[in-house]
Amino acid sequence: MVYGPWSFSTATNNKKMEEKQISERESLDLISRMIENAKTEQKDNGIGWIIWGWMLFLASVLTLLNNVYDWMEPWIFWNAFGVFTIVAMLYRTIMYLFFRKTQRVKTYTKDLFVKLNIGFFISLMFIIFTMNLSVSPMFGFPLLMSLYAFWILIYGTALNFKPSIIGAYLMWLAAIIALFAKNFDQVMGLHAVGVLVGYIIPGHIAYMEFKKLHRKDKVSQGV
Repeated sequence: MVYGPWSFSTATNNKKMEEKQISERESLDLISRMIENAKTEQKDNGIGWIIWGWMLFLASVLTLLNNVYDWMEPWIFWNAFGVFTIVAMLYRTIMYLFFRKTQRVKTYTKDLFVKLNIGFFISLMFIIFTMNLSVSPMFGFPLLMSLYAFWILIYGTALNFKPSIIGAYLMWLAAIIALFAKNFDQVMGLHAVGVLVGYIIPGHIAYMEFKKLHRKDKVSQGV
């Protein structure tokens, strides 16, 4: 059998086509992995909600009990909460601005959340300052609850997470009822209930779903 130059050309072309197909498959696999990684990064693990929610809940309940049993200064628990919040936000802001790791895949949802957190913190401080200047805590805390609800609704909508969306509307309901409360103890009780349904319960649900998602990823990857 005689092999002409066209045979060599055909073999070369076949080899190039195989390499191109392999390259295309690898590219598609890489894109798929990048998309899945981006989706995973956008899944909130709920830990931030849980910590923030339990801090608010404990401050509310301890303030309520302190009003009943007169343990110490009336605002001691909220002052402690405020100091911790300021320190935590300064730490996160500094880490984000100066010590942020370069990401291979830029997730715009995550970037939105960072800016949203900064805006939420500024609004939170503004309401707290107005409460110290002129607004009564009887009305200041319902305003805070309304701010919580707006924040939760944006998060829940961005992540398509129904427990947070439902929790936001329940938080608003608690805030509206708190406007008609007869005393500050009732406001604190409604604040605790709003935090429970808006932050704590959705946070724990998000954490369980996040853990389940990562377990599935490990199984699919054979880890």
